[in-house]
Amino acid sequence: MANFRRKLPSANALFVFEAAGRCGSLTKAAAELYVSQPAVSRMLARMEDRMGVRLFDRVRGGVELTENGRLLHRAITEGFNVIQASISEIETRATGLETVTLSVSTAFTTHWIMPRMEKLRRDFPGVDLRFQLISGRVGGPLHDVDLGLRFFSPGEAAQNSVLLMPEIIVPVCSPAYRDDTGRDSDVLINLTDSNRDWPTLFPALGQRSRDLYHLNFSDYSIVVQTAMLGQGIAPGWLNVVTHWVRQGALVPAIDQVHVANRQCYLVQQATPSPRPTVTRLRDWILEETYQDLAEIDRMYPGLGLLKLVGRQ
Repeated sequence: MANFRRKLPSANALFVFEAAGRCGSLTKAAAELYVSQPAVSRMLARMEDRMGVRLFDRVRGGVELTENGRLLHRAITEGFNVIQASISEIETRATGLETVTLSVSTAFTTHWIMPRMEKLRRDFPGVDLRFQLISGRVGGPLHDVDLGLRFFSPGEAAQNSVLLMPEIIVPVCSPAYRDDTGRDSDVLINLTDSNRDWPTLFPALGQRSRDLYHLNFSDYSIVVQTAMLGQGIAPGWLNVVTHWVRQGALVPAIDQVHVANRQCYLVQQATPSPRPTVTRLRDWILEETYQDLAEIDRMYPGLGLLKLVGRQ
C-alpha cells in the first residue's frame, strides 16, 4: 500500500482522474469537482509524471483516455462503485433505511412517480428514495445514482439496462378541451427543444381546426400540466403520462400515435453485485407501467398500445 501511495500525488488525484475520464473534458470535470480547470490539468500532469505514462490524449473538444488510461479508469470506477455500495450498506445497518437514488426527469417525477408515492412507500417501507432530477433532454451516463431512466437509439443501450417501452407519443388534452367542438383553432403546447413538426407527424391535428397556434415551454412537466388545465393539445410521451390518461385527466386528442426511433430504458448502475432493492424497484416501475398500458389499451383499443410495446 505504501508503494501504491507513492504512485499518486494525493488520494484526491483518483477523483480528478475519474471525473476527467468520464466527462472527456477537463473543464467539465473541474465544474463537477468545484475547482479550476488549471488545477485539474496540474493534478493530472503530476499523476502522469509519477506513473511515468501518458493517461490522456488531447483531442478536439476535450481529452481522451489512452490505453493505459482506460485500464486505470476501469479499475478506479469499479473500486468507487464497490466503496459506494459498502457505504450504503453501512448506512442501512445504522439507520434501518436503504438509500436509493433515481436519475429521472422532472416530468417523470411530477407526473408518474408523485401520483404513486403512497403506494411506493407502502411497497418499499425501508427505502429512503432520493432524486437526481433532469430538466432537459433525458440522456447521459449514470453518476452517483442507482437507477436511471434514459432514452437510447437502437444499439446504444447499456448491458445493465431493461427496456421500458419504445418512445411512443400520443397527442393528449383534457376531456373538456376535446369535447369543445365549437372552436375554429387549436393550441399546440410544445416542448421547446423537441424539434418536431407535430402537424406533419399527426395529420389528424390539422383536420380538427383551420388554424393551429403554438405555446412553448422548456420544461415538459409544465407542458403536461398546461394540457391538463385545458389550455390545448400536448405531445404525450407515454413513459410520463400513462397515469393521467388512465385516470381520465388526459385523453387522446386524436386516434393517432407516433413511435419514434429511440427507446426508453431503465438503467442500473454497473456494479459487480446489483443491489436487490434497486432491482426490485426497477421491476416495480416496469410492472406499474405495463398495468397502465394494459388499462389504456382497454380504454382506447384503436391506439394499439400493447402491440406497440410487444405485450400482445
